[in-house]
Amino acid sequence: MLGFKLLPFTPLELLSLFSCLLTLTGTILGHEGVVRKVVEDGSDVILPCSLSNKQDIVGAVFHWKKVAQKGQRQEVFFYDAGRHYKNGLDGQSEQFRGRVSHFEDELKHGNASISIRNTKMADSGNYTCAFPLLQPPQTFYIELVVGAAPEPFIRTLDASEDWSLLQCEVRGASPQPAVEWQDGAGNRLPAEEPQVSERGGSYDITLNITVKKTDRYRCVVEQEDIKHRVTSETFVHISGPRQQENGLVHLENAQLNGRISSCGDPSGVLPESAEAS
Repeated sequence: MLGFKLLPFTPLELLSLFSCLLTLTGTILGHEGVVRKVVEDGSDVILPCSLSNKQDIVGAVFHWKKVAQKGQRQEVFFYDAGRHYKNGLDGQSEQFRGRVSHFEDELKHGNASISIRNTKMADSGNYTCAFPLLQPPQTFYIELVVGAAPEPFIRTLDASEDWSLLQCEVRGASPQPAVEWQDGAGNRLPAEEPQVSERGGSYDITLNITVKKTDRYRCVVEQEDIKHRVTSETFVHISGPRQQENGLVHLENAQLNGRISSCGDPSGVLPESAEAS
């Protein structure tokens, strides 16, 4: 009977496999044990926090906080042996009220993770999940990045018979995206230097390009951190002298080829055969 023997993984292989699984779920291991979660604006997210020994924490205390500006902390979720913000405890920050929940059935497995619904860009930041009464006390660190990925807007700034000046505008994107122009075949095109402004973690970007031939042109906005890509497309028709000159060259070449194929007769018409006398 045929069988397969499962060879043991090396530590390096296990680390690689673990990293791959985390990436597929939008989880990234950051520096010094910080777990980084990256999601799109408006989506739900689970912030992970679990004890490695899977100790039952139904009767324990754990506390979720978010580091706000000037070192202050916002109250995200507090659990005390079955009591929490949803069943009598006060003190939760207004920003998180009605949007945060825990996994009650998972507490017996040491899982203190929480879910935040309908994330906003304001939710981005550093979070802590602390077990203050454990011996020794334990604290976990999570960074949340909530990205906004608006569709780019294309406009024509100026045009002539020979060229057209296009502008791609992206407003309120976060994290900062890469913006580029492509032609109809998907080739990247050289453009002007992008104009970038930042306000509160959101980025406004404009990228101009001058095109000189009839084609479809695409503005591509890509945010690698949140694995998001969005495009807008426009069609440009150039009908100036340069385009017409190209057409005349093609026509003249076609006429020349026709003359050559008609046995060298400049008229392009073969002479009729002479009658026998």
